[in-house]
Amino acid sequence: MARTDKQSGGDAGRAERAARQGGSGRGAVSAVQSVDRAVSVLEILARHGEAGVTEIAEQLGVHKSTAFRLLGVLENRGLVAQAKDRGKYYLGAGILRLAGAAAVRLDISQEGVQVCRELADELGETVNIAVLDDDAAVNIMQARGTASVTAQNWLGRRTPLHATSSGKVLLAHLPPTLREGLLARPLHRFTERTVTGAAVLRGELETVVERGYGVTVEELELGLAAVAAPVRAHDGEVIAAISVSGPVYRLNAERLPEVTERTVATGAELSRRMGYGF
Repeated sequence: MARTDKQSGGDAGRAERAARQGGSGRGAVSAVQSVDRAVSVLEILARHGEAGVTEIAEQLGVHKSTAFRLLGVLENRGLVAQAKDRGKYYLGAGILRLAGAAAVRLDISQEGVQVCRELADELGETVNIAVLDDDAAVNIMQARGTASVTAQNWLGRRTPLHATSSGKVLLAHLPPTLREGLLARPLHRFTERTVTGAAVLRGELETVVERGYGVTVEELELGLAAVAAPVRAHDGEVIAAISVSGPVYRLNAERLPEVTERTVATGAELSRRMGYGF
């Protein structure tokens, strides 16, 4: 049967996309298939608790050598481990690390709904919960107060660590090596008040830790002020920051102390809900 121009064009497009991705169409398909099989291995071990190479190969419908290579890669990444006495594989500690990261976001989202809503209603301003996402803070929850009906939507946005109150809280509580690595990168200037010097920012971060909160005034956007407090997990690790933001004419020098006090108290309450202090 003759192929239509539309079909040929579709095949050409797929080939072009595969080439742009750094390999032939066959290579791209092979890579996707390998990922799919690796995920299938994890699902098999999740269902059965443990399994040997032969059993895994049979369930995948592949040769034992293929299953062995997949298991080797997963083992190197800590996602599976092998019981040396029986030769069977089971899920490794790396799975707990990944699951823990996901659970933290889910738990904060669930526990933070009420406290965010209450704080937003009390202060009339926008309240956000942000978590660290590589070199930025990403807002995973937002509640708007009555006075912030025209405020922009920060939900899901990645914001710079050095120019936001939440970012400074998260940055201040990072392990020193990670923090210094981020401070070594160029710091973008958003306004005339943005801190772009690593030495100055380092001093500010020490102050954030000492007093238990971070404040920014027109460092990300002109006219915008914010204050943030840390949220801690059961072991004391800072896993998020809760912030209140609004225009500088409302979050002024007279009102900011009150807003700061309530933000810190709410951060402590959310930390308690996450198991900290028990």
